[in-house]
Amino acid sequence: MVLGKGASSSLNTKMVDGAEEIVNNNNFTVLVVDDDPVIRKLHDMYLKKFGLKAQVVENGKKAVDLCHFGATFNLILMDKEMPVMDGAEATKELRAMGVNSLIVGVTSRALPYEKQAFMEAGLDYCFEKPLTFDKISFLLQELNKNTNN
Repeated sequence: MVLGKGASSSLNTKMVDGAEEIVNNNNFTVLVVDDDPVIRKLHDMYLKKFGLKAQVVENGKKAVDLCHFGATFNLILMDKEMPVMDGAEATKELRAMGVNSLIVGVTSRALPYEKQAFMEAGLDYCFEKPLTFDKISFLLQELNKNTNN
């Protein structure tokens, strides 16, 4: 299940083509924020298939600190539950700092009210872990739409 602004549950090959176009036309930056090293590695691997290099950190505080010191990202993949600073708190802080990246929540929590509470922190989308190639393709398509507007 996906929650998001205008989200659709169906993906098609056109999105994969659009994602390839993104890689050819833009130099998107991605931040993966997750305390699970396996998830960080998996998401990084999928991003590499699109020719993208991700920066990875293991908690929300490190993500906030990176942005506070001037790092910018087009896409932030944010875990919900992490030590030090969780994803909801980090997302709220990032939005309060004026960060306008596409922030996507990733969570192992499947209950709709848990996802909704995470969305209300300022996410653009929320997906269940782990992200798949198709979900990342969809997100890159959304980035492509945002940069062409």
